[in-house]
Amino acid sequence: MSDLKLSAEVRREFGKGAARRARRNEQIPAVIYGHGAEPLHVLLPAKATTLALRTANALLTLDVEGEQHLALAKDIQRNPLLQIIEHVDLLTVRQGEKVQVDVSVHVDGEIAAGAVFNLEHPTVLVEADATHLPENLTVNVEGREVGEHVHASDLVLPKGVALLVDADTIIATVSAPAVTEEAAEGEVAEEGAEAAPAEESAE
Repeated sequence: MSDLKLSAEVRREFGKGAARRARRNEQIPAVIYGHGAEPLHVLLPAKATTLALRTANALLTLDVEGEQHLALAKDIQRNPLLQIIEHVDLLTVRQGEKVQVDVSVHVDGEIAAGAVFNLEHPTVLVEADATHLPENLTVNVEGREVGEHVHASDLVLPKGVALLVDADTIIATVSAPAVTEEAAEGEVAEEGAEAAPAEESAE
């Protein structure tokens, strides 16, 4: 995966008022931590950061007033109403370092006609090189029938990526369509209507 470059500045004011001023200035408060170093509080450009973090497990190269930091977003706090990013926790990483991240499951193919696909685990935990994290893991469900299960072992893993969940973990199931109560009542009524003429002729 390619890394994304962002310019940042050291955050020198703290508190709710300072955070509000930063957001008015189109900046997002963030903290960079990891490898035993003191946490570094910074301000990120809101628009560029929001675009960068649309990519899952995006690798960020941060230029903090001339100092380079390679980091992954570990926690993104959003406003529950506006859904704008209010704060980001960034984990500093190094070239060749292994990290653990949740990766989304991408489904390819069509299941058998009339069956219903249920994704039980939309993400799975993996370990991979921090600079080569997959955006998703693919599983092919072409032709799968009712009653079949998709296991973690069915996921296609890129080179260097290791699953951190049990291979037998059920990722998805294929089931029959649910019969609604109204449909079931309709079937009973139809059966009753068909049986009525037979009963009358018997008399």
